Amino acid sequence: MSVGRDLVRVVLGTAMVGAGISHLTVAREEFRAQVPSWFPVDEDTTVLASGVVEVALGAAFVALPRRRRLIGTVLGAFYVGVFPGNLAQYSEHRDAFGLDTDQKRLVRLFFQPVLVAAALYGGGRLGARDSS
Repeated sequence: MSVGRDLVRVVLGTAMVGAGISHLTVAREEFRAQVPSWFPVDEDTTVLASGVVEVALGAAFVALPRRRRLIGTVLGAFYVGVFPGNLAQYSEHRDAFGLDTDQKRLVRLFFQPVLVAAALYGGGRLGARDSS
């Protein structure tokens, strides 16, 4: 594995742990703004559950490098799975995390594919193959 891939894996995993902890603590209300109004599970339950998943995926991505391909793939799928929340925040005009205009919320939508790509790259599924 390359140093670049390892760096992406560790940074992304660490960021996921931090984001997950903030789901469970200080940013709980902010994350509730991203739960679509049509989602059939209570907002707070959804935020807590996604926070636990984020901590688990992030910690695994950092601590289990031999499983990086699997974990990177699952993390990429997770980012795809939560994308409807980002769409809902935009379409339902919900303010959170400083995204207080439709333009800011729209720009954020284009960041999600970057996260998917980073998860796949850090996991070794995207980009040139390493010789190691």
